[in-house]
Amino acid sequence: MLYNLAIIIYDLLVHLVAPFSRKPRKMKKGHWVVYDILRNMRDKESAYIWFHAASLGEFEQGRPLIEEIKKLHPEYKILLTFFSPSGYEVRKHYEGADIVCYLPFDKPRNVRKFLNLASPCMAFFIKYEFWKNYLDELHQRRIPTYSVSSIFRKDQVFFKWYGKHYRKVLLNFDQLFVQNEASKRFLSKIGIHKTTVVGDTRFDRVLEISENSKKLPIVEQFVQGSPTLVLGSSWGPDEDLYIKYFNEHPEVKLILAPHEIDDRHLVEIVDKLKRPYAIYTRVENGKENIANADCLIINTFGLLSSIYKYGDIAHIGGGFGAGIHNTLEAAVYGVPVIFGPKYDKFIEAHELLEAKAAFCIHNEEELTPLLNQLLSDAHFLQETGNNAARYVKEKSGATHKILDKINF
Repeated sequence: MLYNLAIIIYDLLVHLVAPFSRKPRKMKKGHWVVYDILRNMRDKESAYIWFHAASLGEFEQGRPLIEEIKKLHPEYKILLTFFSPSGYEVRKHYEGADIVCYLPFDKPRNVRKFLNLASPCMAFFIKYEFWKNYLDELHQRRIPTYSVSSIFRKDQVFFKWYGKHYRKVLLNFDQLFVQNEASKRFLSKIGIHKTTVVGDTRFDRVLEISENSKKLPIVEQFVQGSPTLVLGSSWGPDEDLYIKYFNEHPEVKLILAPHEIDDRHLVEIVDKLKRPYAIYTRVENGKENIANADCLIINTFGLLSSIYKYGDIAHIGGGFGAGIHNTLEAAVYGVPVIFGPKYDKFIEAHELLEAKAAFCIHNEEELTPLLNQLLSDAHFLQETGNNAARYVKEKSGATHKILDKINF
């Protein structure tokens, strides 16, 4: 079967590349210890609910469900698996799960061994996770299995003539909790009817984050009532646009949180700045004074979702490359959102634009007048921000809609 052959080839490639690349090497090492982790950590007297996330973004979508289940049903324990090292390495010590490990490659032998050891009483696959052998085996074992926050588009393999065989994997789910009506319609056309439109659990997550956001004294001291732009998860093209504007507008401060925080990239950023700056960790360690800084460079992870609340306007990076990052983390605070043109696959970006809560820009000629208008027209700035906060609040509630449909 082509699917199994593809998995074998992928597994082989990871082993071949591992000696030369950090991420495949971490994945390989993680796979070696999965079965030992399950043997040693699993409490045989307890019932486990299994959550699988590809990476960190999918984990954040599943997190509201995990934590609500832990609160409402403490009799269950949680097994959390990741496919990507970028998810596992960040959340391997996540306290909301009782066991955290990698998911072995989707080969029949691995699947049987994993499920024999894990023995989950139900399983949740988050967003785009459709591993055929795992889902087939879960179905055969009659273990209730759900797809959470999934979204379907007509360009996916399930809806192509060559995906006719693979689409059968969707029949293994007891219920697909999809984000929108369009997904339900696409699935209905191929005979998949066990669907419920609940929305996206990320809205619940960003609301929770905003309600428990960190107080950041360094950022508070930096802003001090000045008009402030937050450039979040930025890449080079995003930075080029905003640093140019920042250099030419002394009345504006800039908080810059790049997606990559290695020393080489930080040097590239600093070389473009023509106004005083400070680097967050150096301020934190007392090596730099923030008093005279006009730009604050965030060179540590885990702060961005709290930093957005200190800004007047937020630009979400990635829109000039592979695709934008998380717009909701900024919108939840009632901050107008700006991003580049690569947002087609992100339904929330489309909806933020429709709600007049966000703006898409292609170049400096579009960005400069937009920033000037937002910063000079207080009513326009506030109205746009209010639209953003209202949009997030109205879209929340998916977590409880899902839990109401599940028999524990």
